[in-house]
Amino acid sequence: LPTVQAELDRVDALSVVLEGDGGFAMPVVPDVARVLDRLATSGAVLDGRELQGVRALLGAGHALADLLETAAPALQPLAAALLRDPALERLIDDTVDDDGTVLDRASPELARLRRELHGARARLVKQLEAVVSDLPERFRVADASVTVRQGRFVIPVRREGKGSVGGIVHDESASGQTLFVEPPQAVDGMNRLRETELAEAREVHRILRDRSERLRPHADVLRASLQACVALDALQARARYAASIGAVRPAFSEPGGPFRIRRGRHPLLLARAGTVVPFDLDLSGEERALVISGPNAGGKTVLLKAVGLLVTLLQSGVLPPVGPGSVFPLFRRVFADIGDRQSIAEDLSTFSAHLAVLRDILEQADDGALVLIDEMGTGTDPAEGAALAEAVLGSLVERGARVLATSHLGALKRVAEGEARVVNASLRFDAERMEPTFEFIKGRPGRSYGLAMARRAGLPADVLARAEARVDDTELRMEQLLARIERQERQATEDAARAQRAADAAEARARDLEAREAALAAREKTAERDARAEARRILLDARQEVEDAIAEVRTAADLDRSAHEARRALEQAAQRQREQAPAKRGGPREGQPAVQPGDRVRVGERGGVGTVVESEPGRITVELDNGLRVRVPDVERLEEAPPLKRRARGSSWTPIEHQAAHEVDLRGLRVDEVDAALRRALDHAVLGDLPSLRIIHGKGSGALRGRVSELLADEPRVESYRPGADGEGGTGVTVASLR
Repeated sequence: LPTVQAELDRVDALSVVLEGDGGFAMPVVPDVARVLDRLATSGAVLDGRELQGVRALLGAGHALADLLETAAPALQPLAAALLRDPALERLIDDTVDDDGTVLDRASPELARLRRELHGARARLVKQLEAVVSDLPERFRVADASVTVRQGRFVIPVRREGKGSVGGIVHDESASGQTLFVEPPQAVDGMNRLRETELAEAREVHRILRDRSERLRPHADVLRASLQACVALDALQARARYAASIGAVRPAFSEPGGPFRIRRGRHPLLLARAGTVVPFDLDLSGEERALVISGPNAGGKTVLLKAVGLLVTLLQSGVLPPVGPGSVFPLFRRVFADIGDRQSIAEDLSTFSAHLAVLRDILEQADDGALVLIDEMGTGTDPAEGAALAEAVLGSLVERGARVLATSHLGALKRVAEGEARVVNASLRFDAERMEPTFEFIKGRPGRSYGLAMARRAGLPADVLARAEARVDDTELRMEQLLARIERQERQATEDAARAQRAADAAEARARDLEAREAALAAREKTAERDARAEARRILLDARQEVEDAIAEVRTAADLDRSAHEARRALEQAAQRQREQAPAKRGGPREGQPAVQPGDRVRVGERGGVGTVVESEPGRITVELDNGLRVRVPDVERLEEAPPLKRRARGSSWTPIEHQAAHEVDLRGLRVDEVDAALRRALDHAVLGDLPSLRIIHGKGSGALRGRVSELLADEPRVESYRPGADGEGGTGVTVASLR
């Protein structure tokens, strides 16, 4: 188990590297295992291509080591095994090129010899070209040029001209009419050239021997680096596979513990088909064996193979295609008897081949084994086959092995009904369409559907009737019972689906009612807000009238105190209006008769006293004793109403239409003029139901900004205020958020 866990830890760690910003690109690593074996042998000399293979291994190890420097601890042992030696890389880079050819710079002597070779060849070719040009025309071949035959420089000459040239014949043309001759005057030069070539070869061999000797002490480390590269290549393949199938790492249970597969899928079918019906499988507690029954072509064998593959994949360090909640015990051995093993060469029938496999399983299986047996007990007399299958199954269960067996035998189905350690299972089959659904069902045996499938295949009715009459009563009753259970389950499934649909519909209706209730509440809230806005508008009209009157008599010192009291009375009335709205406006106070023109009234609790001039529902015009005329929504009627007295200086009232503005400019006003202007702007903004007001006061000395802040801090209609942002005017602007 620790080994398997460690492998899965490495897969998880490399998956993190794959998902990182830089990803993971596995470099090409040549198979130099045999080259390294030769390198480890004393006196062995690697050729240029072999040296280049070692260089590729060094480069791959270096790149992978750099990539894994910050990887998870699970990968560090592999990272440590990778050889990262820049000196060895430079040594090989200075010796051979990508094709394995030894470079001129590998040694000064080699560079000198190759320069000498180059000059000698050029001189020899020039000498031979002169010989060709001196040949008589009748002996010269068309387009004659210097060439090489058997490693010697030669010139082509017509056969009849050989005597005039002399020298050594090294070859002839296919027709025999042209001879390739080395002239006498070129023999000495050619010999010197050949001696230089041999010297070059000796120097190349010396260089390769030197490089091999310098690499030999690193042979074991290079071999370990190669093995680490191979391991990382396998890990990245496993990590990419896990990512491609959305694999989940299952849990491990103790030996003999729960064996649970959730949403398992056959790996090969998943790779081929893409979409596979998942299955759930569970063997827990004292359960040791599953007897899986059902019709042919129903998927039983595929299920056995899927379970075997999932187990072996996991124990090989490959995350299998299973879902969350899967739990696997660690199996020491996995045995399988699946398929036809008959062999003419070995004189084995199908049944005898199965017996040979069963013998091996019974000899080796123990409590750490997983045993998969397909079509258990078939191939011989049904009664004897059933008895043998029951005995084999019982023996394996007694040993503690986990067993999955498929069978059509009713005797094995009945064993599962009477033995707690053996559980029946089946794969669901659509009896109406006679098609498998591949849905795994634990706890219920499956029907074989042999006669039903024969009927669908078109066998004669009389044959089917005879077959049904010969079916054992016990088997027939079991088939009928299973058919009835299937119908009941199908009906229960349909009923559950209908109930779920009804529940979904009820839930949808409940959501609809909640939405309607929320909409109604929103409409009520809107109506209340509109009523409050209307109340604010009425009060705003009254306040504007007072402000106009104050402005008209600003220079009259004897009216200052009265104007201040009137404004304060209106503020108090506005506060009460906000607290009580929405309420019916313009009517008399409770217990009081409606006011009439000429009645003496008081405006607000501590407001001025005056006489009613006009009286309409919600709009009462009062001329105060100080000469001001105001319009208010409500008044307090006094008992006595003396005759209306007018001041010598008259005042007039004119209704003013207001339009809400998003900003007010206070620049140029005196500090004592700011109060009224700011309150008027707030009145208009509240009346217009604006969310905020932009107040322009400029930067200046800061006195005007300070006064604005004081007023806003005491203003109940202001939620908050702040200096303007860069795009709003900065510190020359204050933005007030309104309630």
